[in-house]
Amino acid sequence: MILACLDLEGVLLPEIWINVAEKTGISELRLTTRDISDYDQLMQYRLKILKSRNITINHITEVIDTLSPLPGAFDFLKKLQDHFQVIILSDTFYQFSMPLMKKLGHPTLFCHDLVVDGDHFISDYKLRIRDSKKNAIIKFRELNFKTIASGDSYNDTSMLAEADRGILFRPPDNVISEFPQYPVAKEYDELWDEFLKAERELG
Repeated sequence: MILACLDLEGVLLPEIWINVAEKTGISELRLTTRDISDYDQLMQYRLKILKSRNITINHITEVIDTLSPLPGAFDFLKKLQDHFQVIILSDTFYQFSMPLMKKLGHPTLFCHDLVVDGDHFISDYKLRIRDSKKNAIIKFRELNFKTIASGDSYNDTSMLAEADRGILFRPPDNVISEFPQYPVAKEYDELWDEFLKAERELG
C-alpha cells in the first residue's frame, strides 16, 4: 500500500499567514517557511508581531473564513483519494485549518495546536512532535507503508527526503535550486502525473 502525503498550504490551500498579512496590512506576517526555514524562529516572530499589533485569534479566523481551496485543489485531492490513501501533513494548527477542511471534504490532517489565552491572544503553540512531517513518514515506513510526498517549501524537504519519492509543487526558485533532486510540478495535472510515475517506480 502506498500513502500519498501532501503539505496543506501552498499545495491545497492558500498561505494563511500571507492572507492575514494582506487583510491586516501587516506586511511582516507575509514571511513563511519559504523565507525562514527555522520553524520555531518563524513562529516566535509571528506571535511577537500579533501581540504588538493587538491581533487576536478572532481576527485571524475571520480571515480564514474568507478563504477557499486553491483552484483545482478539490478535484485533484478527490482524484488522488480515489487512487491512494491520502494524509495531509502540515505545520499549520487545527484552530486555523479545521474550518477549511470542510471545503476539502474532510481529508485526514496531522498538524499542531495553538495556545490561546483568556484575552484571545495566541500566546504559544504546541508541536505534535518536532519535524512532524519527517517523523510521520518514518513511522509510516515502520508500518510497512511506502510513501510519495509532495510539498512546496523548505519545511517540506525533510519529509520529501524520508519518503520513497518526493515531489515539489509550485516551489519558489530558491527551493528548486537547493533541492534539484526532486521533480517539480507547476499544475495539478503535472502533479498527478508525477504521483503515477512515482507509483510505477515503486512497483
